[in-house]
Amino acid sequence: MQAFEVTEKLSGSGEYILGSRETGSHACYLIYGVLKPGEQGRELKPGSGHEEIVFALQGDLHIAGSEPRTLHQGQAMHLKGEETLSVGNNGKTDAVYVVAGGHSDAGHH
Repeated sequence: MQAFEVTEKLSGSGEYILGSRETGSHACYLIYGVLKPGEQGRELKPGSGHEEIVFALQGDLHIAGSEPRTLHQGQAMHLKGEETLSVGNNGKTDAVYVVAGGHSDAGHH
């Protein structure tokens, strides 16, 4: 088994995707994301044939939209297909999230 460096791949804000290029598998992937204080509007969407679990690892994620809400540190949400979250960080420190995703039943290649 191989260990993958994840947090070292990202400097500042953005996302790092651990996926098929590193693992050789198309079955699953992991996204490590950081939002700087005040950063808004990052779109999280699995896409057709995929499902994802979004986990707020550090800090809270503000979810914009017609019914704004907060995904608090330690909470997770499940997304399918074209379901979309627009997330931001209203806090004073970095917000860190992890997305675990894979193919839904109809999404196998």
